[in-house]
Amino acid sequence: MTLIQLEYIIAVDTYRSFVAAAEKCFVTQPTLSMQIQKLEESIGARIFDRSRQPIIPTDVGVEIIKQARVVLTESRKIIELVQTQKGELEGEFRIGVIPTIAPYLLPKVLGNFMQRFPKLQLQIWEYTTEKIIHELKVGLLDCGILSTPVYDTALAERPMFYEPFVAYVSADSPMLAKKEVTSEDVLGDKLWLLTEGHCMRGQVLNICQRKRSMEPEGTFEYNTGSVETLKRMVDNNAGTTILPELSIEDFDEDQLARVRYFRSPEPVREISLVTPHNFLKKQAVDALEKEIKESVPKRFRSKKKKDVMGFE
Repeated sequence: MTLIQLEYIIAVDTYRSFVAAAEKCFVTQPTLSMQIQKLEESIGARIFDRSRQPIIPTDVGVEIIKQARVVLTESRKIIELVQTQKGELEGEFRIGVIPTIAPYLLPKVLGNFMQRFPKLQLQIWEYTTEKIIHELKVGLLDCGILSTPVYDTALAERPMFYEPFVAYVSADSPMLAKKEVTSEDVLGDKLWLLTEGHCMRGQVLNICQRKRSMEPEGTFEYNTGSVETLKRMVDNNAGTTILPELSIEDFDEDQLARVRYFRSPEPVREISLVTPHNFLKKQAVDALEKEIKESVPKRFRSKKKKDVMGFE
């Protein structure tokens, strides 16, 4: 049994294809297949059911691959220990971020972070929560910046801050006469929402769910794809949307005048750094967490008098 063989079975499990796994491992498909077959012969067990397409692990293969991920992670920690001793980190650092936080948080964070670790090759993807969770589990990402809780025992969550939601209303909205608003106020207007697949959509619906069933059909029929589009829909087509507070930092005076905060306890989303329990790049993950916490307003760090919105 070799570490290379373990790497190969993990690749096949991740991509569910011998051809794709070989490409990702930079070897020929016959070489990868031969090494996996040797491993199966040495342990006396079939790891993959080759009769299925896409290829899937056998029952025992699932457990073998799970242990292989642990072994490979622990072996790579030896290199990381040496790098830490030298005071530097090298190699790839792969981060997944949900689209509703990435453009408002990362520009504040990445400058100092890259200066601190100049040899670290940052790779950042904007993905949905579901995709980030999957890629963390299969080892394609080192950490994720997500709205939590995600209720997955395979992952560890480090809550960093609690970002308030605010209502953004049109110029003719009756809510402009109020200093603070409630979910009932929001339900009286057209509500622009993100499309299915975004966790923030579920959070916004949860803000209003107590009264939602009492409203006429059509209240929630308006959907769009990004936070920036939500803003423009309100500016050009009336109605209301609910935004995370970091997204309004670049608003002009007219736009800020149409922002209304919710009455206490204000609805918030919990933003966490999420990793597998057994993870690499600990120094980089810790440093990223520190940079993020220092980049947001201090009042975001407290959970007091706030109502954390789930998105299920």
